[in-house]
Amino acid sequence: MVSFRTFRNSDPPHLVKLWHVCQLGRGAAEGFRCDALEGTTLSKTYFDRQGLITAWDDETGTLVGFVHAGFGSLPDQSGLDRSIGVVCVVMVHPEFRRRGIGRELIQRAEQYLAERGATTIRGGACPPHDPFYVGLYGGVKPAGFLESDPHARPFVESLGYKEIDRRAIYFRDSERAKSPMNMQIMSLRRRMQLGVTDVLPNKSWWNQCRFANLDYIRFLLQPKSGEDPVAGVTIVNLDVYLGKWGRRIVGMTDVYVVDSFRGQGVGSTLITEVCRRLKNELIVGAEAHTGDNDEAAIKLLENAGFYRVDTGIVYEKKTE
Repeated sequence: MVSFRTFRNSDPPHLVKLWHVCQLGRGAAEGFRCDALEGTTLSKTYFDRQGLITAWDDETGTLVGFVHAGFGSLPDQSGLDRSIGVVCVVMVHPEFRRRGIGRELIQRAEQYLAERGATTIRGGACPPHDPFYVGLYGGVKPAGFLESDPHARPFVESLGYKEIDRRAIYFRDSERAKSPMNMQIMSLRRRMQLGVTDVLPNKSWWNQCRFANLDYIRFLLQPKSGEDPVAGVTIVNLDVYLGKWGRRIVGMTDVYVVDSFRGQGVGSTLITEVCRRLKNELIVGAEAHTGDNDEAAIKLLENAGFYRVDTGIVYEKKTE
């Protein structure tokens, strides 16, 4: 028999153990301890134990599955939007799959969300509806359920969820990538320099909640003559993925170029100069996400030596 209950304070070691057993694909961290789960999920001010539902094998007392549901953010990112529920994570021990446990967990999560006002339920967290597991699943940010997790899509679609969005996940190997070089970039390198700050470009309550426990820094490309920065990118430490990827990798997010400097190679210069500096710190790779149809962002990443490694898919289901 399998029994279901909500989260208890004694559960984190069991949750972490199950996470590692489930083999969730390249985009799921491995080898981490309970403190990583605490920082990305359990410590959030809006964490509700009722939304984390566990499944236990009564005979052995072993955790065999869990689902975690939460809510997205309001448009101004000042609080939770309880009309949009999110099934952030669902997993079942490989030896207990195809017994209806995952389906039961999802149904209980959907009930939890609907009872609290959700009229739409997302399958897979993705900004700005990514309340938990930032930096633990998906890489630098959650990106729905990943194609590299082969069991995710057929399971989610069998429960009536429909695809609504795709995120492109790119990677740059600094040991192999060739940095772009032309007269435009050479001129920028002579006139610009890198600066650093620990101030996020988005200071909303939502962004502060999600990034508060992550190790990050923001690089700015600024004129040597002292004018304001013309571009910036946030670098997030992804050492929690060392057990999965075997190398020190960072995530790149929130790339921004001042409007008057776009189309002049500023973005490519910023990224390649940052990668050059990171390589000196023995960080040999970088990951970045963008919209599947964002041609400008994709061109920027590919010009800077990134290549596509995965796709995140976001699903949606209306509550009855």
